[in-house]
Amino acid sequence: MIVKILLPSTTFKGVSYNTNKIEKDKGELMKVANFGALQALEHLKPQDYINYLEARSKTSARIKYPQFHAVISCKGKSHSKEQLTELATEWLTGMGYGEQPYLLVFHKDTGNNHIHIVSTRIDENGKKINDSYEKIRAYQVLNQVMGMNEKEQVDKDINKALSYHFSTRAQFMMLLECQGYALKLNGDRYQFFKYGKQQGEIETAKVDARIGLYQKNINRLAQLRAITERYRLSNDPAAIPVSAPQHKGKASTPTGYTSDLAEVLAKLIGVQVLFHGQPGKPPYGYTLIDHAKRTVYKGMELMPIAEFIRPAESPITE
Repeated sequence: MIVKILLPSTTFKGVSYNTNKIEKDKGELMKVANFGALQALEHLKPQDYINYLEARSKTSARIKYPQFHAVISCKGKSHSKEQLTELATEWLTGMGYGEQPYLLVFHKDTGNNHIHIVSTRIDENGKKINDSYEKIRAYQVLNQVMGMNEKEQVDKDINKALSYHFSTRAQFMMLLECQGYALKLNGDRYQFFKYGKQQGEIETAKVDARIGLYQKNINRLAQLRAITERYRLSNDPAAIPVSAPQHKGKASTPTGYTSDLAEVLAKLIGVQVLFHGQPGKPPYGYTLIDHAKRTVYKGMELMPIAEFIRPAESPITE
């Protein structure tokens, strides 16, 4: 689950952005709360909500950016629009916006269900809602609403990573980066960061000890190669860029690569393919995470990158 607080704004353009989604059948208005007598009226227009939010915000001339606009997104379709609405409502209460006028709009225009939240940072007394360490608190509150203990989850994630077989420190880092962590080597230990703060650390000696136990599983690699050769006949192995969606027509930001073949391997046999490369350039390598056997392989151990992404019908040229 991801929560993102969008850039502040002097106007309430977040309202029109979301109502435009509704008009194009890419969004659905799920909840309107705390707009007072306005909610008793029928056939409201976007400008009616904007006028109300602006009137509330004018009670404090000191606040330059009164709009509060956030997004809560789940993985795929794991949460329905109703579940996201309930989650967003509880999250707003935890963030101090429970009594504020707000709109909740569910978006269905991407592969991940998500809900937009638009409100004002000014309360009914003309005071600004507390925004200290806002981005960090956003995740803390979200995790609390979802009943997740951050410390327990970090320990669980580290122990899970250590249960895998891997041959390099970089592979250990990849296991945790896939779960949303950023790792930093500090002396003789790795520090783990997530939700905007350090969550834990582990001695490099423990990682190295696990590396020392690694033994290449030749039989499993042969099996994976046979499976790869079989599925590449009907699934395009060519690497294609993956981009993060941007709002308001901005150019997408490349975040990595995938392929039809990689998607099939992950779905059918639990093998995750991680391509390595610079944005805008072809990948120069790849890593396989065999979740079924809890083993990480260098892509070269299976086959060279050029062979892995080459269509099955294309001949090899020297």
